[in-house]
Amino acid sequence: MGKRTFESTIHTDFGKGLTYSRYLQLDKILGAQSTLTEPPHHDETLFIIQHQTSELWMKLIIHELAAAVAHIRHDELEPCFKILSRIKLIQRQLFDQWSVLETLTPTEYAQFRSSLGRASGFQSYQYRMIEFLFGNKDPDAIRVFVHDPAIHAPLKDALESPSVYDEFLMHLGRRGMPVPGACTDRDFSQPYEPNADLIPVFKAIYENPGAHWDAYEMCEKLVDVDEAMSLWRFRHMKTVERIIGFKTGTGGSSGVPFLRQVVETRLFPELWDVRTQIEDVEPPARSGA
Repeated sequence: MGKRTFESTIHTDFGKGLTYSRYLQLDKILGAQSTLTEPPHHDETLFIIQHQTSELWMKLIIHELAAAVAHIRHDELEPCFKILSRIKLIQRQLFDQWSVLETLTPTEYAQFRSSLGRASGFQSYQYRMIEFLFGNKDPDAIRVFVHDPAIHAPLKDALESPSVYDEFLMHLGRRGMPVPGACTDRDFSQPYEPNADLIPVFKAIYENPGAHWDAYEMCEKLVDVDEAMSLWRFRHMKTVERIIGFKTGTGGSSGVPFLRQVVETRLFPELWDVRTQIEDVEPPARSGA
């Protein structure tokens, strides 16, 4: 086996300087996997790391979505294209992570599940923040965070603020497009209600992309993350069903039936509905030989 030469220019004296470990604060991150089973169950570490890494990816999604909202408010759509593309790739990481958790068999999970008590993914405030930023609002969902004002306050603010879709619709209105007032002048803490009168706006964008290129691209980027969210929810549901079947959730939900309710939730409904309304174009007739 070939031996790589240890180059003389590589720094080795880090008594006081900034190191990779110190920069990333690995002592905190790698020291945060505290199992509760006694003796420790081998697979509880997998369960903890699976959810901790998911929370780190979700933190980045929130960071990116906040930037996207700020850009749209300033009528800057183009920076959002990269942001939403990045979010889609993060969502892919979250989707693929379920395959690791699926190596946990029902028997293995049953041996440490009781140590979770009432802790549940439903209590992930970052997941709830993502839902609110995307526009899937549920005023009841923040009740589980009342005990922690530091979490409850920003969630309440996100609940009552326009989502990324709301901001996009207001942007289109500022461009002079006939966005119905009911879509933008409303109580943002309530779930968004689909409005058929909005479909002609998106139809005009899709049928004339040259005149509305940035809006056209924004529509497709939003559909990307909406689709990825649906796929993530479906994979979550099937992973839960595979591991615990139809047991109730540790947080008190019905489990799989509860998760199934949101699998087909559409964050941006008119962007899906407009596809049915786009007319097929007849090819030009061939000239005779």
